[in-house]
Amino acid sequence: MNNRSSETFQSPLGELMAEFVREKRACGYRYVVECRGLRAFDAYLWKLGRRSTNLERDLVEGWTARRSHESPRNHEHRLRLMRQFAGFLIRRGVAVHLPDVPRVCRSRNSFTPYIFSTEQIAALRAAADSLPVCALTPNRHRVMPELFRLLWCCGMRHGEVRHLRCGNVDLEQGVLTVLGAKFQKDRLVPLPRTMQLRLRRYMHQLCPCSAEEAFFPGPYGEPYSSHGLYKIFRYLLRKSGIPHGGRGRGPRIHDIRHSYAVHRLERWYREGVDLGAKLPLLATYMGHQSIEGTQTYLRLTPHLF
Repeated sequence: MNNRSSETFQSPLGELMAEFVREKRACGYRYVVECRGLRAFDAYLWKLGRRSTNLERDLVEGWTARRSHESPRNHEHRLRLMRQFAGFLIRRGVAVHLPDVPRVCRSRNSFTPYIFSTEQIAALRAAADSLPVCALTPNRHRVMPELFRLLWCCGMRHGEVRHLRCGNVDLEQGVLTVLGAKFQKDRLVPLPRTMQLRLRRYMHQLCPCSAEEAFFPGPYGEPYSSHGLYKIFRYLLRKSGIPHGGRGRGPRIHDIRHSYAVHRLERWYREGVDLGAKLPLLATYMGHQSIEGTQTYLRLTPHLF
């Protein structure tokens, strides 16, 4: 955690909050959203004029009570963050009430990703290929066809693709270097031969760039923002005739990654390979923390059953 972030903690628990965040980040967690949650709790304690590090039951339950505008999911996240921080404080010898997570919050997430069909992916590619030239984003019609193909061909997270720098792309060896991905993991992503050739042509269309420049430059040369890419994705969905339920209801850009994994498993199954032997390879390729995350895709492949 940098010094500027730690200075935002003002309550008597501020130093312990900073230490807690450092511990989580040392374990590989980004802890960005959680850090904002701790800052809000810190401001709450400061506003109450707290001078003690102890946290009584009434204070903890007052902070963790669900708010009228709060979704169940956000409430659960706030509860779990408070419980983790309280456990950390107890290990440090601080007297604190350990909040319980209600049973309703403990149920598994029932969210099911949207799995694009091969026909829908082809329609999305065609829509990206036909993007008109835009004066505000002069390279958009060149960037988007390759960016979305890369999402589909390699199953990468869109943040990993957006933040690729020219120095991370080796088109001679056909390998991408992903730095600081989820859980602060670095990995190498081999490119399919067809994608390698397309990206070579793409590079010839753009001006030569230095190693630190964005490989997929946005309007001002920097990587596209998540919001900017989402707007283009919504446009491509409309052009492809794929309905969208609104923000948070999908399909989402991340569902392209889910679709990649499901279609890969289905192809391996049709080829008669041992899926148990292939799952660790897929987990490594996609940058999963463990094979358990990859196994969840098996339930999304109805053709396998």
